[in-house]
Amino acid sequence: MSDINGVMMQYFHWYTPADGTLWKQLIENAAALADSGITAVWLPPAFKGNSGADDVGYGVYDFFDLGEFDQKGSVRTKYGTRDEYLNAIRSAQAAKMQVYADIEINHKMGADFTEECKAIPFDQQNRNRPIGELQTIKAWTHFTFPGRKGKYSAFLWHWWHFNAADFNVLDDKKDTVYLFEGKSFDKCVDLERGNFDYLMGCDLDFSHPEVQKELYTWGEWYLETTGVDGFRFDAVKHVKSSFFPEWMNYLRKHSNRKLFAVGEYWSNQMAALRNFIKITRGGMMLFDPGLYYNFAYASVQGKDYNLQQIFDNTLVKEYPDLAVTFVCNHDAQPLRPLEPTVEAWFKPLAYALILLRRDGYPCVFSADYYGAEYKAAGKDGKEYEISMTSFKAIIDTFLSARKKFAWGDQVDYFDQPGCVGWVRKGDAAHPGGLAVLMSNGAAASKKMQTTNPGKRYIDITGSISESVTTNKDGWGTFRCNAGSVAVWIPK
Repeated sequence: MSDINGVMMQYFHWYTPADGTLWKQLIENAAALADSGITAVWLPPAFKGNSGADDVGYGVYDFFDLGEFDQKGSVRTKYGTRDEYLNAIRSAQAAKMQVYADIEINHKMGADFTEECKAIPFDQQNRNRPIGELQTIKAWTHFTFPGRKGKYSAFLWHWWHFNAADFNVLDDKKDTVYLFEGKSFDKCVDLERGNFDYLMGCDLDFSHPEVQKELYTWGEWYLETTGVDGFRFDAVKHVKSSFFPEWMNYLRKHSNRKLFAVGEYWSNQMAALRNFIKITRGGMMLFDPGLYYNFAYASVQGKDYNLQQIFDNTLVKEYPDLAVTFVCNHDAQPLRPLEPTVEAWFKPLAYALILLRRDGYPCVFSADYYGAEYKAAGKDGKEYEISMTSFKAIIDTFLSARKKFAWGDQVDYFDQPGCVGWVRKGDAAHPGGLAVLMSNGAAASKKMQTTNPGKRYIDITGSISESVTTNKDGWGTFRCNAGSVAVWIPK
């Protein structure tokens, strides 16, 4: 589903400054990113969120407000105005990069009015266990979008367009999900907490015909307005799985375009991911959470981690054509909810494992590329200053090697727990190939066979200064330093 040897970049992080300049920054950086080897950018949710100019975008308020209307305390979003967003998309596409829009369609937040309705309270931790009788509640469920005044869509949302909410104005009971009268939790969702249909806010009822019609209408409008090349779907394990292929097939047919799609199904249960892939018939890719956790554990355990197992329980191993591989994202950076995070020393190894191998569609995280500094509260409530290291130099090195040398068949040398390597043989258009070696413990060496006999190889990371010359059969003894990676190319 992705271009061969393509590389995506997540062009934002959770703590991207709320100064409205991100779209302008992309306009300035698009050409340089494309030159470096980035072929697609994943942009954050562009619609107005509940927190207005401070909202990362996942607290969805108005799908049709891309930073155009004075709503939730601002006209612009956290990232800029509608016109700046559209200009950023055009700039990226002019630089020959695709643009993927981040879409959150699970819930809405920040309703304009409350409504009374009847609902049954359920245990937040077990959605199969009611904890009360049908009762009258008052919920924030009526969305009127007064700043937009019906432009683009006259549809107004009411409680019956949702199946559940977690706040009752009449009762401050905590840890409760209120299932509205006549509604049920969707079945084709993750089974965590018994049924993980409900996540937050007002949960969309995907079985309601008016909701279905509005989402299809909005999809057409969004595609025609922005011209994006595909979508990244947030929190897909909370949405009825069958919705995604139906919606994407409709938009692909309507636009006559091969639109890209990738979902975030955060689970370390391969059975759940397999089931989603089965239901969606492989019509969209998935991010690879199993690989992320392997990277994180490897970084924490150091020399005690068995690198031979780095691809165990991963999508990229089982479904290499459907896996989007990554090292970090907005939910995995320091002070965000996913733990453990990938420690800095291991990130060059992890990026080599996603950028220089044959399988998967790699995604580079902007905070790993440019670095990031921010303040945020930890779980203890205290505020911390965080500085994320920029790995731009080594990532650019890998991107260059990927474009020029990481082609053709792959031979793995995963024969030692503390030192693994592989060789890419190259192809007719890229005959050089490369060899990669990494260690999570002591300095190491390994004999690996290339397709280039009698050829001198150099380490483009600069960590090993001495070259390696292969013998008449293409074998060479390649080296790497302790806790490091070396990338060898023919000179």
